[in-house]
Amino acid sequence: MQKECQMMNNEKFDVIVVGAGMAGVCASLEAAEQGQTVLLIDVAYGGGTSGISGGVVYAGGGTSTQLEAGVEDSIDNMYNYLIQETAGVVKDETVRRFCEESPASIDWLKAKGVKFQGTVCPYKTSYPNDQFYLYYSGNEKSYPYKNHATPAPRGHRTVAKGLDSGKVLMETLLNYAKKQPTITFQPLCKITDLIVEDDAVVGIKYRGVKNFTNEKHTRYSKIGTNYGKYIKPLGEKMDKLSNSIWEESAKDYEAYATGVILSSGGFIFNSEMVKKYGGKADHTMALGTVHDSGYGIQLGQKVGGDVAHMDSLSIWRFLSPPSDFIRGVVVDGNGQRILNEDLYGATFTKKMVDQHDGKGYLFVDREIWEAAKRNGPKESLSFQALMMQYLFKLGHYKANSIAELAKKVKLPEEVVVDTITEYNNAIFLGKDEPMHKTNEAATPLLRPPFYCVNVSIKNSPFNPAPALTLGGLRVNEETGEVLRADGSEISGLYAAGRTAVGICSNSYLSGLSLADGMFSGRRAARHIANVASSVHTVEV
Repeated sequence: MQKECQMMNNEKFDVIVVGAGMAGVCASLEAAEQGQTVLLIDVAYGGGTSGISGGVVYAGGGTSTQLEAGVEDSIDNMYNYLIQETAGVVKDETVRRFCEESPASIDWLKAKGVKFQGTVCPYKTSYPNDQFYLYYSGNEKSYPYKNHATPAPRGHRTVAKGLDSGKVLMETLLNYAKKQPTITFQPLCKITDLIVEDDAVVGIKYRGVKNFTNEKHTRYSKIGTNYGKYIKPLGEKMDKLSNSIWEESAKDYEAYATGVILSSGGFIFNSEMVKKYGGKADHTMALGTVHDSGYGIQLGQKVGGDVAHMDSLSIWRFLSPPSDFIRGVVVDGNGQRILNEDLYGATFTKKMVDQHDGKGYLFVDREIWEAAKRNGPKESLSFQALMMQYLFKLGHYKANSIAELAKKVKLPEEVVVDTITEYNNAIFLGKDEPMHKTNEAATPLLRPPFYCVNVSIKNSPFNPAPALTLGGLRVNEETGEVLRADGSEISGLYAAGRTAVGICSNSYLSGLSLADGMFSGRRAARHIANVASSVHTVEV
């Protein structure tokens, strides 16, 4: 296994990668395959937010795993779907290229030891249980997306138990990277500045330690990573404690390279940045690690990099599991429908936050409620089951009529009754219900008692709404180079993953961020290799 970097001043590499999450590790592996020497540094032990994610990679167009499951998909079909989701946040040509690379990307990951499985989840869910590893992880089956492309499951969940899929994905890739002789992995390094010469980025300044082992530091870091995503103050406290230990041994270093790739995550843990750029994160739970501080983005800005979509957040309020809940009706604070309930949770929540003051109330009848209680546990992992227990025992309202229930929740009774009556009547008449929910999900609410669950963003600490940032540094979409405000490239500087504007900067789907990290990281590495090759050719 490649030993950690023996650090010294004026180290020289072909590529420097800052951040060892999905984008950074994939960039490093691609660079190594292109014959480049790589310094991969990470502020922690590697993995980043990708390591605590669901380990889902969004891929399609006929991947080997889709073929294993008997799923029919094509590049054109995937493109026709994704072009609706991206909505111009990147060029159409970029979406096309992403789709064209998609089938081979799964085989690329498999070659590194990542395992996928063609077992398709039959029910609507935000995350499947351990029986299923391929699922509809976005809006593929919902209106209006289904009108533009044939639905196909593209959420490739890494094979692992429970919530370990992200951990297993990143451990597999990082361990593979460590074995590559041209990749030097150095954890516990903090980039302090970029080195600029003649308007080009030629290296980095950073603080780090070599051969660092400290049980307390490791323990504090693990606690902060594993639990800081749920309790932000705990993550910050653990980071402060581990940092004080690290600082006792840290020294300053410099490293030089043809290209520097910033792949250090987003900025959801930097509340000042979120507020500055207008992100509507009030009452949400920051999803990520304490190192999603936006520092990579700020470094890019410091040397002239431009940013975009910085107010774009993905906030998740999933109705399923239990999948039966999507058969209910969600109204806003005025008693009006928001969207079709069978949409992906982040898509539904975006509309609820942007246009309905973050307020939503799910109404179901006895038949749906009992089916949800019966089927929910079978569809869920442990963390989902815990939230369901709260909803079924304490987190709901109950009444014998819709009007009475609306009154209990302090909603306009007549409006709520009219909304649900209109919904019911459309179904009775065999018509498409007003929000165009799928036929299997469009169920009339008839049987008392009726139940209401508050799905607003400002809700209960037992049912938080996670959030992460989607904006970042603007990049040349063919090369990954960071752009200035005038559209010119900053020579030698690249950005990838959530540090950059990418495929999912408009609309987040489960697995799309990891897939975009792989796509953008490999793109940057390939361009640096091309630049290095061109320079070498000229010199010769």
